[in-house]
Amino acid sequence: MLRITEIFRSIQGESTHAGRPCAFVRLTGCPMRCVWCDSEYTFTGGERMSLEDVLAQVRAMNCQLVEVTGGEPLAQREAFTLITRLCDENFEVLIETGGYVSTEAVDPRAKIILDVKCPASGEAERNHWPNLERLRADRDEIKFVVVDRADWDYAREVIARYDLERRAHAILVSPVWGQTDLQALAEWIASSGLHKVRMQMQLHKMIWGADVHGV
Repeated sequence: MLRITEIFRSIQGESTHAGRPCAFVRLTGCPMRCVWCDSEYTFTGGERMSLEDVLAQVRAMNCQLVEVTGGEPLAQREAFTLITRLCDENFEVLIETGGYVSTEAVDPRAKIILDVKCPASGEAERNHWPNLERLRADRDEIKFVVVDRADWDYAREVIARYDLERRAHAILVSPVWGQTDLQALAEWIASSGLHKVRMQMQLHKMIWGADVHGV
């Protein structure tokens, strides 16, 4: 059984897959408490669903791209089985993970979008650094949510330390909605000399607003 907050069809709002039709499976629960979290509604509640019921809902949405997200999806052991079953059915599977739980047991056919927590999140000390060493340049992406210059400098240091320009397929830098100076962030990225870094806005929030779920 899995505890599910919501299953819905929309467009992908982030990553290099932004704009694509996507089915989302949002699992309940997260061991982290980032101060700027935009999905606190996933921390508790949810509905207990069987693996087969989850798969049936995903199939009915007729989307080739499926994202397993949360909360922190990998905090539920059965999520690993769900990912494998989705891959077995030839879905293109994205895993949006906060980086606290090891990705070692994730089916290698899935694509990982790994969120490294910067200092302003309040959770930087809980990053599971071996996850960065497992990134695959042909498919896996890494994300930094940046509030200010200190977060950006931290991201730059991590990029250099783990050679992420080589390891990752893309390096995503995302502002905190309504808190980050967008022009300053754009300038830091533009002048960085990094080739795989891209500034990403949350497309779904630009379309539906910051407080709308399940779209």
